[in-house]
Amino acid sequence: MIRSNPEEMIRKTMAKFVDNEVIPVARELDEKGEFPEALFKKLADMGILGIRYPKKVGGSGGNTTLYCIAMQELARGLMSLAATVAMQCLMATNGLYLYGTKEMHEKFLRPALKGKKIGAFQLTEPDAGSDLGAVKTRATRTRDGYVINGMKTWSTSGTKGDFHTVLCQTDPDKGLKGLGFFLIPSDTPGFSHSKRFDTLGTRTSSLSEIYFNNCHIPSEYRLGEEGRGLNVLLTILAEIRVMTASLALGLHRAAMDDSIKYCKERIAFGKPIARYQLIQAKIANMAVNLEAGSLMVDKVVRLIDKKIPCLNEATMAKYFTVESACKTSDEAMRIFGGYGYSMEYPVQRYYRDNRFLLYGGGTHEVLQTTIAREILKK
Repeated sequence: MIRSNPEEMIRKTMAKFVDNEVIPVARELDEKGEFPEALFKKLADMGILGIRYPKKVGGSGGNTTLYCIAMQELARGLMSLAATVAMQCLMATNGLYLYGTKEMHEKFLRPALKGKKIGAFQLTEPDAGSDLGAVKTRATRTRDGYVINGMKTWSTSGTKGDFHTVLCQTDPDKGLKGLGFFLIPSDTPGFSHSKRFDTLGTRTSSLSEIYFNNCHIPSEYRLGEEGRGLNVLLTILAEIRVMTASLALGLHRAAMDDSIKYCKERIAFGKPIARYQLIQAKIANMAVNLEAGSLMVDKVVRLIDKKIPCLNEATMAKYFTVESACKTSDEAMRIFGGYGYSMEYPVQRYYRDNRFLLYGGGTHEVLQTTIAREILKK
């Protein structure tokens, strides 16, 4: 008996879902800027939210490879939906899975993997993005737990989250060695958030500021050892970056596919513009960069699934694929000419949405420095 290939199966399943369920409503969702609850629930019912986690905690028993394939296809349909789902599958729930108690798994993790609760991840502050040593949100130890004070910004699913994984400083004198992650339910007294940000792209993502005013949580809501927050982050940083690269691949493919279709149909000077060499050069560059980025991502996810350290490879993949997707979305706008400037065609959305990827998982200026340092150490 021939066994089915799980990678081929997840790609076909997700591609069908995106073609039938996401693309037909993507423009409407983007224009309204509303959280895509119906699609989020359907993906939960398909088991996508738990695709990285074992079945014993309510997951689907998949791995990073399958997760990234799913994210590629979702991003092809609507980046903001893919970003929200990616957050739920990884950053918002991974610390809870690794360090949460059985009771916390039952109360938060299982419902999250079934789409019944939404998680969010709080890292960035106004003065602390890539510079985690500048984190000011404070977790002060008490007799029976911690009190959290401070604020976070650019929180995906911030206004919708039922619980939040938050990076805090436990001892300012220790800098990076004082960092720690904590789980803070949104019904904790003292928790609040701003209104949803009005953003250029990823319009259906619920981005906001989050505020903590004397939020008291029990000791078991600390995720990992106190002062080991950076180490906790590093355990999934490669996965965060290759996930971001996967989102870029999906957007890249959408922009390229639309460009190919349009240049075959658009007539200028008596023939399809696909027959002009300058247009052909743009399509060729799109295809080459997509293939190169796909190979990079494929290498990284397989290293992660084999538990082989690959942070620099993941960093390279994130940097290359996002820059390539930026270039491809820009070239797609040029191929569409004046129509690319119209909200009627989705290429303008690809151009807007791709900017979100430039910052998630590390700014490219920081990534270039990181890559160079790793190479120069050898």
